Amino acid sequence: MKIGIEGQRLFRKKKHGMDMVALELIKNLQQIDRKNEYVVFVKPDEDNTCIPEAPNFKVVELQSKWGYPGWEQIALPKAAFQQGCDVLHCTSNTGPLFCKVPLVTTLHDIIYLESISIFKKEGSWYQKLGNMYRRYFVPPVIKKSKKVITVSHYEKDRIDDHFGFTDDRLTAIYNGVGNHFKRVTDQDTLANIKKEYRLPDHFFFFLGNTDPKKNTIGVLQAFAEFNKVYPGKYSLVMLDYDESELRRLLQSIHASELRSQIHLTGYVPNTVLPALISQCSIFLYPSLRESFGIPILEGMACGVPVITSNTSSMPEVAGEDAALIVDPFNPKEIAGAMQHLVEDEVLAKVLAERGIERAKHFSWEVMARNVLELYEDVYSELNAAV
Repeated sequence: MKIGIEGQRLFRKKKHGMDMVALELIKNLQQIDRKNEYVVFVKPDEDNTCIPEAPNFKVVELQSKWGYPGWEQIALPKAAFQQGCDVLHCTSNTGPLFCKVPLVTTLHDIIYLESISIFKKEGSWYQKLGNMYRRYFVPPVIKKSKKVITVSHYEKDRIDDHFGFTDDRLTAIYNGVGNHFKRVTDQDTLANIKKEYRLPDHFFFFLGNTDPKKNTIGVLQAFAEFNKVYPGKYSLVMLDYDESELRRLLQSIHASELRSQIHLTGYVPNTVLPALISQCSIFLYPSLRESFGIPILEGMACGVPVITSNTSSMPEVAGEDAALIVDPFNPKEIAGAMQHLVEDEVLAKVLAERGIERAKHFSWEVMARNVLELYEDVYSELNAAV
């Protein structure tokens, strides 16, 4: 069987959630499957060595004059057919409307199809245009896909409710957590990362961005509440966040004075994150809506207490007793959880230990084996229909 994998953004330097899932899938398939052939389709960019070489894997770089839509709707299906793929796996929510190669689609979430007021007005124009594109293309692509993968049982139920599947095409396959995410104890490594990113001595770590669902404004409000009790005791470290956007949010909640306690690191490579996370007091992930929430596991695997949300998939991933679960729409409750962990060192230690054990339940290798089994099912069904 020859399997095509869409990895359009994998060569970009600043990879994010869906990119990392696709990359981990590829790396683990390389380890467990030497029988089938694979063709990975990517857009040329600077990080062109991120996919390891393997005898049964071929990387094909595709150009397009018409940006993302042209790459996905024209260049990708044409190349998959020319390469003789038996199956094409589109890994990032969308896919080509017209494709001669049978499709498998990973539908991470359907947030952009939901009429939720908190997501209507917020977000950048780029995010809004992306949502418009997905709202148009996703339904027909899902309708024609041979199999649809999503990443949690919560999201599976949401997708099933929305599309009304009458067959077994939809399946939930959990994401994993990278093996490099673990507690870093080497003092030289910790000191080097602290110096390179100018980390404060005592800080909470928040992995957010400008996407409204990440609840950045709620975290800032919670941090402001926490500082009423512990003024100046802790800093808030945030990755790769825009300075002007941060100042705008702080001004909107009348907390501009907190800017001196918020440290923006700029972009931090995924390989470096464990040494950064290992130095924080609390890992904050009180998102409003997630289909899975990989960062929850990354914080847990690094042995720090995690605060996350009682909404969507996050309790499913965090487990019953391995994190503090809060209402993300209530900044005072988030602040209370911060205060609780700061004041109760025993609880913080217990959650850190339970988190390490919880993260062990999620494996990229298991994910890859489940996806490979799904490819084989599709191929068998196609041959049986001939």
